[in-house]
Amino acid sequence: MILHLSDLHFGTEKPACMAAIRQFCLEHQAEAIVVSGDLTQRARFKQFYDCKQFLDSLERPYLVVPGNHDIPLFDLWTRFVNPFARYQLFFGKMETVLETEHFFLIGLNSIRRRYHTRGHISLAQIQLVDQILAAAPAHKIKLIAAHQPFYTPPDDPHGVKDCPMLGKMALESWSQHGLFGLLHGHLHQSAVYDLNQIYHLQASHPVLDIHAGTALSYRLHHRFNNSFNVIHDSGEIQAYFFNERTQKFEPY
Repeated sequence: MILHLSDLHFGTEKPACMAAIRQFCLEHQAEAIVVSGDLTQRARFKQFYDCKQFLDSLERPYLVVPGNHDIPLFDLWTRFVNPFARYQLFFGKMETVLETEHFFLIGLNSIRRRYHTRGHISLAQIQLVDQILAAAPAHKIKLIAAHQPFYTPPDDPHGVKDCPMLGKMALESWSQHGLFGLLHGHLHQSAVYDLNQIYHLQASHPVLDIHAGTALSYRLHHRFNNSFNVIHDSGEIQAYFFNERTQKFEPY
């Protein structure tokens, strides 16, 4: 199993949720942890430092990608000259690959300094990920982590405006190389959609858009509790929500 966290927003973190995730990791031996962006609230040095300390404390391999909150918003000079400087100081490359016993995980940077929330991917990224997927072991569950979702339901206030440009083109290519799903955050709510059906990708299998809620932050949307996802090596996806009474994350 892997643990899918998102939207940690360090600077607005809840200590009780941090403690509950540490306890969950002690009780469940995840193969790896994936964090799909928004590690910090305002891309400040201390927020990245606290996030790195927390993830290291879980004592599991992890893959992270940046979110739109992980580049400066008000420090315009840094935003345009070197927007990922602090992220890279603590987490290195923005696009990495992590392979475990049952999973093949690919990090994809969908953040651009010119845009505040909308995701962007390039033709070069599409082609590179396509090559990585094609070379990945066929028997492993192939997942891509990116911050913005590739689908939002019609009634979502964000609408399609935050979905990455060229997203459908990417999916048409990636779905032909056994992509199981994409791990996202950004909307602060848990959901799963089959992109193969929604976009008529003509793949021989479902291609899932897997949304995670905010794991740690008190910035909760739509009155959802803090949450994260677990993806089992069977392909089953299970959402866990924070129970204020028990101070634990429990399956929905």
